[in-house]
Amino acid sequence: MSGIPSNMDLSRNQFNNATEVTMFILLGFTDDFYLQVFLFLLFLGIYLFTLIGNLGLVVLVIEDSRLHNPMYYFLSVLSFLDACYSTVVTPNMLVNFLAKKKSISLFGCETQMFLFVTFGTTECFLLAAMAYDRYVAIYNPLLYSVSMSPRVYVPLIIASYVGGLSHATIHTVATFRLSFCGSNEIRHVFCDIPPLLAISCSDTHTNQLLLFYFVGSIEIVTILIVLVSYGFILLAILKMHSAEGRRKVFSTCGSHLTGVSIYHGTILFMYVRPSSSYALDHDMIVSTFYTIVIPMLNPIIYSLRNKDVKEAVKKLFERNLFKNKVHFKK
Repeated sequence: MSGIPSNMDLSRNQFNNATEVTMFILLGFTDDFYLQVFLFLLFLGIYLFTLIGNLGLVVLVIEDSRLHNPMYYFLSVLSFLDACYSTVVTPNMLVNFLAKKKSISLFGCETQMFLFVTFGTTECFLLAAMAYDRYVAIYNPLLYSVSMSPRVYVPLIIASYVGGLSHATIHTVATFRLSFCGSNEIRHVFCDIPPLLAISCSDTHTNQLLLFYFVGSIEIVTILIVLVSYGFILLAILKMHSAEGRRKVFSTCGSHLTGVSIYHGTILFMYVRPSSSYALDHDMIVSTFYTIVIPMLNPIIYSLRNKDVKEAVKKLFERNLFKNKVHFKK
């Protein structure tokens, strides 16, 4: 009996003889050509709006002196982050909509995952920092410029990026140490962690635990900071006697709470759950929403309800219109 190879030996030999994957195929949403063209035009429009909206906000904060305060510095960093976040995924996805060969190299996949996890995690920390900034501004406005000086908000921004880079490094290293020796077809539009774990021929139990506990911990910490900050903000609002003051606070904080709720809701649904509940087709839609649609929504959320931003936009348009008239007369 000892001369007959067992099933385990056969599996091990097959595994050892398997060729490691060096290229992945991103299956995307559909094979229907006309639907792919429609999706290409749709996501191209979303991407262009995302770039114009987010980079436009960055330009506004730089150009308008009235927006030179920590709140808008945080907002400009968030806008730049969203532009980068969308750029990591969207251009490659647009190319794949019209390409016959929807492939991405192993290194390209690794880079895409690293950047997208970096920007996604950084946004979590940054939204928490923005909640703390709102608490400082509303709870003790007279000391705001001192309490939120460059010595405070610059380290908060840097710490957000360091947290994002550290988190991305852990998951990227852990994911790409796995073996991909079977199918190289990823049921997704970009290199996200769950669909890559689904096609690995290694044991992914440790990776799933890392995903659950690290993402869960980051979510708990950042959401707790937001809740505590807004708890103190609510106390400050209840002490206000001015209806106009309350309206202004609700206006600035409401936009931030809307952005936080949408973003964290999709993150929690996507990653903080048992691996048995993953449904890749549904998850593809959800992850597309938070990586492509939310970066488009943020400029709308933060500008339409913000009087200072609307006035800055109006001033910028008037200045450019005046320059064009002067140039035309010459």
